[in-house]
Amino acid sequence: MATPRGFARAIIVITTVTAAVMELIDTSIVNVALSDMSGSLGVNIEDISWVITSYAIANVIIIPLTGFLAEYFGRRNYYIVSMIIFTAASYMCAQSTSLVEIILWRFVQGVGGGALLSTSQAILFDAFEPKDRPIASGLFGMGIVLGPTLGPTLGGFIIDHASWPLIFMINIPIGIIATFLSYTFIEKKEGEGKKKKQIKIDYTGILLLAVGIGCLQYVLERGESEDWFNSEIIRITSVFALVGLIGFITYELSIDHPAVNLKVLGNRNLAFTTIFTFIVGLGLFTSVFVFPVLAQRVLGFTAYETGLTLLAPTLITVVMMPIIGKTMSKGISPIPFVVTGFLLFAAYCYTSSIMSPDVGKWDFFFPLALRAVGISMVQLPLINQAVAGLAPKDYASGISLNNMIRQLGGAFGIALANNYIASRYAQHRTDLVSSIPNGSPLLTERLNIISQGIISKGGDVAGAGTKALATVNNIVDRQAYYLSYLDTFRLIGLFFIIAIPLVAFLRVKKKSAAEIAASMKAAAESH
Repeated sequence: MATPRGFARAIIVITTVTAAVMELIDTSIVNVALSDMSGSLGVNIEDISWVITSYAIANVIIIPLTGFLAEYFGRRNYYIVSMIIFTAASYMCAQSTSLVEIILWRFVQGVGGGALLSTSQAILFDAFEPKDRPIASGLFGMGIVLGPTLGPTLGGFIIDHASWPLIFMINIPIGIIATFLSYTFIEKKEGEGKKKKQIKIDYTGILLLAVGIGCLQYVLERGESEDWFNSEIIRITSVFALVGLIGFITYELSIDHPAVNLKVLGNRNLAFTTIFTFIVGLGLFTSVFVFPVLAQRVLGFTAYETGLTLLAPTLITVVMMPIIGKTMSKGISPIPFVVTGFLLFAAYCYTSSIMSPDVGKWDFFFPLALRAVGISMVQLPLINQAVAGLAPKDYASGISLNNMIRQLGGAFGIALANNYIASRYAQHRTDLVSSIPNGSPLLTERLNIISQGIISKGGDVAGAGTKALATVNNIVDRQAYYLSYLDTFRLIGLFFIIAIPLVAFLRVKKKSAAEIAASMKAAAESH
């Protein structure tokens, strides 16, 4: 298959990166719309959060299977059909009128979207000459960082200016154009589609994966709202997750043609790279979760203001990723990039954890810029390191597993953050209340000032005292939540610091530009 050039290559780059970004946007775009959706569909906020859970479960099940499915159906066919499924399901989500309906279509959307990460990456690699493939990795890594960050910004703008169905409807024109361009410009690989009858479908492995990973994702996503192991459904799904994952790992390692080739994790580079990727996923998705909640619940930002605050510094990745890709193509060791990136992300967590509650929107620019540069520094080296040392036939398995681990890291991080915030909030509130004893002159003075303010604005004299007490209670609540979010930033940063010594286990052989080009060519040809 000839490498596309000029206009054809530009179209493939735009199409594949856009498809990957679109898939990642949909992991976070609904976060700012849950209140509107719950009101429209007549359900509570806990129930409507299933639109996040169902998408995540479908994603994390399908991502490790993309290598097998692309080989079975043909990569081009699988990619195009997945994009059609994603687009059609987006339309059905927008048209949903009940909770069950939108949960079902979000799951289908997640199934279609799962192929748009690993497969987009493989197709993008094929569009470049071997010597230019580090730049392709940079472009793809840029999409991985921008996607989760664009979600809250775009979602906030839509909620402020339109209604929640538009969150899904905007996928339709993009999906239609991307499907047409993929059909027109993406060529079939040589021999694609000819091996279908020779491939034995691993039904048992797929079933065990779906049960194990699906239940694990459910526990991580819903554990906090269901009160963890006090909930019978969490206990049951935890058992299914444990049994399913143990069965999946045991079975896949025992057969010759597994749906997911776990034997590649015997490669030390890939095994330790997945640890770093897990932590990067934890940091990337959790920071996109914690910061918007802090900004809106405590600092009073609107959804759109929160999104813009996140987006502006993250655009640094647009510049950083291609530069890092070009630098990597010269054979520079990935270890300095990984260490520097982890230190910068830890610095972001620290600077965020000492912010005053009186900050403005742009006061977060510097900390968030540290985050952007840090993530940019680690994404590309980890993408390349995931396949370093693997045989060409194992590249697809390595990339799929790495992408799955990133998603699981995000789910684990959000679950951890939810639980930690709730725990620290309770502790901080107790400490704050105990520091203001009843009858305190300072408390009495504050209550009198608030009561006089309420009365001066025409409030009920008899109820002014009760309202003043409620106002003080809200202030204490706000401060307790604020302190708990600062604690959470510190906790996330700790993960990055603890992981740094593990770079000693990465085997990095100095390579020439020609060797890197040959390695990346093998990676692309393996998909």
